[in-house]
Amino acid sequence: MASINFEQLKERSLKIRKRYHELELTHHGSEWTIEEDALAFLTDAGLVGRHVMSQQGRWPKANTEQELKHKIGESIWWLTVLAERMNIDIEKATEEFLSETEKLF
Repeated sequence: MASINFEQLKERSLKIRKRYHELELTHHGSEWTIEEDALAFLTDAGLVGRHVMSQQGRWPKANTEQELKHKIGESIWWLTVLAERMNIDIEKATEEFLSETEKLF
């Protein structure tokens, strides 16, 4: 499997988000706000937790592995979209977090 860099992640994520905005306009007459995107991310993050519980044998659910992988990928996608919508450079934010946290250890 080929690796993906931040620039590719951002570009592909934003293309997908643009298509979802088109669907939102068709179905609701307006695009989701940043707040609605954040809520959607939180919903998916919660589902990551539920799928982790299932993977660890603490919650009975079928098809856990595939759904867990999907929701983790989707959560990364949401964070990429949210960062872009709020003019935050996700690569820089991640690098700064990693550097600051590494200094703690």
